[in-house]
Amino acid sequence: MLSKKELLDMQFIDARARLIDLAAFLDRLERHEGGDDIRLSYFKAALPILLENRPDRAKAVLERFSDHTTELSETAPFQGASGAPVS
Repeated sequence: MLSKKELLDMQFIDARARLIDLAAFLDRLERHEGGDDIRLSYFKAALPILLENRPDRAKAVLERFSDHTTELSETAPFQGASGAPVS
């Protein structure tokens, strides 16, 4: 098993780049007009999970974006992932 230092040595630059890309995405969104979309609200709700001290962050973020409904929406052409759960 790798040590934390070895893992950081291997993946720090890639993770840093992803975080910068995410910040740039949020900056772009703020520069555009229009109201918030439900996808953005779920996205913002998932961000604090990254700072929690827990071993299942990836699962928790995925769950935040998962649709847990079991009934087909009358307006949906099919049941599948759409980026945000149905309220």
